[in-house]
Amino acid sequence: MLIDIQNLVKDYQMDSVDVAALRGINLQVQKNEFVAIMGPSGSGKSTLMNILGCLDNPTSGVYRFNNTDVTGLNDDELSDIRNKHIGFIFQSFNLLKRMSALENVELPLMYAGIDKAKRMAMSKQALEKVGLADRMKHRPSELSGGQRQRVAIARALVNNPGMILADEPTGALDTTSSMEIMDVFKQLHTEGNTIIVITHEREIAACCKRIILIRDGLITSDTPNLN
Repeated sequence: MLIDIQNLVKDYQMDSVDVAALRGINLQVQKNEFVAIMGPSGSGKSTLMNILGCLDNPTSGVYRFNNTDVTGLNDDELSDIRNKHIGFIFQSFNLLKRMSALENVELPLMYAGIDKAKRMAMSKQALEKVGLADRMKHRPSELSGGQRQRVAIARALVNNPGMILADEPTGALDTTSSMEIMDVFKQLHTEGNTIIVITHEREIAACCKRIILIRDGLITSDTPNLN
């Protein structure tokens, strides 16, 4: 079991009013699943993503990631899990403009203290995996939106994380580029990666093997996608 969440609650205080973002979530995800978490704006899916990615702590409940109870970990311990075990992909790509594609992919390995020769080899392999072997020296401004997102995927993959967490990964892309990115995810899934995609788009969720619907802080549906 990669993810085991029991009765997860997250409350926020806004102008002295308590707002319930998550109201008792129960969720299990096995290794090598390809999951979409789908819901409208304000449904709680972004809050759930932040907790899944160890970016935030719940108000109550239990979150076990890879058999480790992360609910009560401190900031340094959560940071360690994020750096070693979770690959993040964001709608806005989050690439550094002055760096090449290869240098952007190298960043997590640099922070991990891996020597230059090894991290360059690992980064080249990650870019080859997403079909960008011929774009390694290009800066983000020289790449299309779909290519930038592929660089971001390579960066998320490069340290072989236990889970890839993609937050609206196609939100800034046209339909053709969006489907190309989802094809990359499908291939990565067949290679054994666990992928969780946060989205509000039905077409994107339909590319995943399991679709979880969230609304008003609760899971309203959790079904396999047999297409």
